[in-house]
Amino acid sequence: MPERFSAFSFVDRITELEPGKRARGRFWVPQSLTDFPSSLTAEAVGQLAAWVGMAQLEFRKRPVAGLAGEASFLGKVRPGQTLDLAVAIETCDDDAIAYDGSAQVDGAPVLELKRCVGPMLPIEDFDAAHAVREQFELLRGSGAAAGRFPGTPEPDLTVVERASGQWQRAELRVPESASFFRDHFPRRPVFPATLLLDAQIRLALGLAAETANWPAGVRAVPSRVTDVKMRAFILPGQVVEIRSEILSATSEAATAAVTARVAGKPVSTGRVEIAARGAA
Repeated sequence: MPERFSAFSFVDRITELEPGKRARGRFWVPQSLTDFPSSLTAEAVGQLAAWVGMAQLEFRKRPVAGLAGEASFLGKVRPGQTLDLAVAIETCDDDAIAYDGSAQVDGAPVLELKRCVGPMLPIEDFDAAHAVREQFELLRGSGAAAGRFPGTPEPDLTVVERASGQWQRAELRVPESASFFRDHFPRRPVFPATLLLDAQIRLALGLAAETANWPAGVRAVPSRVTDVKMRAFILPGQVVEIRSEILSATSEAATAAVTARVAGKPVSTGRVEIAARGAA
């Protein structure tokens, strides 16, 4: 199994393509995984949009995480299932790509993305253009080997300060080296925004479960993330301060604001909406 396009790549094949306009693709979630977070489903859709954008610009530039207006988590994706991905490109030029997208499993929707924008940067700053082009041709042809994603360990996340059911602050320690940096990215390693989002969601879920209005016997699940904005890259070895604060809570749902800072400077903001499941 080649090292490249395995460690953090979530499109096995591009099954339909209208250049610069729309695409469909697939990703088989390896059976060997113990979990596949909703944030990685969003990553898969975003990567399909990135392939469309890079091809449209003849692999001169590539998009990076920027804005996500809304991500609705509609169902749980389990190991062994196949994600059917779709993207519709609103605009794509040398400055940015704007798109909506979705994912389904066995015809049932599991994710919807709306109002996403990725700034375009020179591809050679992040990867070898010829290698990316060759992978695109493989995805458009026979497809990449299914089941190649080995999974990613949960980041080192430590709660350092909290007020139960109200807010908490945690530190996320980005590893100096990790397998996902082989894909994200070989020439300029960047901690994936979706792994940051997964950590923020987990922090918000734990906080929501402590609210006074949350009944016993339920589990908290993410239902929607809105107004996500990435302001800066997170680099290997950095310590990220994550803060989650409950904005509202009822017996059925909660909303939390999430922020991330590095060395006191903001790197991301967003809101997480949480639903109660399995109430007695």
